[in-house]
Amino acid sequence: MTAPLVTLPLHEALLDARRRGVPHIDASLDLGRTRETVAIREHRWGGASGTYPYLESCRDRTIYHWTGDGFEPAARYGDALIKLVPTQWGPPTFEIDGIKMLPTSRVSPYEDASRKVDLVRPRGQAVLDTCGGLGYFAACCLERGASRVLSFEKSADVLWLRTLSPWSPRSTGPPLELVHGDVTEHVRALPDAAFDAVLHDPPRFGIAGELYSSEFYAELARVLRPAGRLFHYTGSPNRLTSGRDVPHEVTRRLMAEGFRTERSGDGVLASKAPRKHC
Repeated sequence: MTAPLVTLPLHEALLDARRRGVPHIDASLDLGRTRETVAIREHRWGGASGTYPYLESCRDRTIYHWTGDGFEPAARYGDALIKLVPTQWGPPTFEIDGIKMLPTSRVSPYEDASRKVDLVRPRGQAVLDTCGGLGYFAACCLERGASRVLSFEKSADVLWLRTLSPWSPRSTGPPLELVHGDVTEHVRALPDAAFDAVLHDPPRFGIAGELYSSEFYAELARVLRPAGRLFHYTGSPNRLTSGRDVPHEVTRRLMAEGFRTERSGDGVLASKAPRKHC
């Protein structure tokens, strides 16, 4: 069984049950994925995977994972602080230096991914997932019957967070292939017209401008089959502070590479022009 993940609401529920002398509570130990009966004792509590000590302290907006010796925050600091963050919906998001990587204010990040995946119609299709993150795009593609998902993730720390999240897919081979690498480098080796759809959810332009470049869009056009669909998340960063319109810039560059485009929610939906017949 998978060891539990603890958040502040769960921690408080455990302490409240102990204080009231309640022997068991019904709770989720995997961020809302499932629920189980949790035993409450004076010095330890437990579920199906074993018993554990109560946390000495527990912070809001933090997910704690079991290391075998104790609970530690699901976070790493290398070039940046990368942290798994709980949401009110269950499926977690993650942050890089405090910048939230997935929308969570109005919808679950998993449901948000589901809506975007539906735009590219993945059933029976080969899908390129450029920036895998926690794997929600890939998971939704698999749920909808994609024949193949090739997913790239550059950050080893994000891949580590992915191993902790119960909502992330476990890559054990086809139809999902997860590659630890920079998609801007690996895409050059992919065959022409190898994919029916592309999902592109890059970090903000200021973090990864190369993922918004005309050169990269040209590679996406090359590997996408005629009439293939692309969803490109953009958000609207800097629009209020600087007046910069990133979705417009993305649209203009995609069109220059032969895509037909339309705005869709917080991104751009594009399709590659179909092959002309004589």
